[in-house]
Amino acid sequence: MDMNVTQAEAGRLGGKDLITIGVYTVIYIVIISVFGALGFIPIFIPLTAVFCPLVGGIPFMLYLTKTKKFGMITIMGTLIGVIMFVMGMGYWIAIVGFISGLIADLVMKAGNYSSAKLSVLACGFFSMWDFGNLMPFFVGREAYLATLEENYGAEYVANLSSYMPMWMMPVLLAATFIFGILGGLLGRAMCKKHFERAGIV
Repeated sequence: MDMNVTQAEAGRLGGKDLITIGVYTVIYIVIISVFGALGFIPIFIPLTAVFCPLVGGIPFMLYLTKTKKFGMITIMGTLIGVIMFVMGMGYWIAIVGFISGLIADLVMKAGNYSSAKLSVLACGFFSMWDFGNLMPFFVGREAYLATLEENYGAEYVANLSSYMPMWMMPVLLAATFIFGILGGLLGRAMCKKHFERAGIV
């Protein structure tokens, strides 16, 4: 009986876990924000699907060495989405952030949070949260572009529209996953010692 209680408690998120989630979420957002700040240049908007997953893979893979309980990745993805929503990125990013975080959590759980190969795959799925930031260009496009025109001008919107045609939707979705995988490989290589200490092989 006591053993069952102990196991249940071991799988439950505690205060230390929540602090870890908060710290790494802040680190992740600060790092990717460097590239997000380039959004005033139209061409960099679609390129966020490349840069954010690639660079974000480093702190995310380090975070996985601290993640041993289901829910930690889901919460991180949700937090990123909510924070981005509050910053004016639209509500889609909160939805996609939750979904991508949950899928990544399930992938890691399948490997008992100790598979290096699955950690890279999880990074690919997690990185797809960034597509939520691009969703308004494809869903509710006209209203979103009209809002951008009010804030940035017609020339900015015209240039941006040329870089974001409707056919780019699946391309950008795939890019967030593919470059998330590459970011995961980069992060795993840079955090090799941390992975060894965490028993992720």
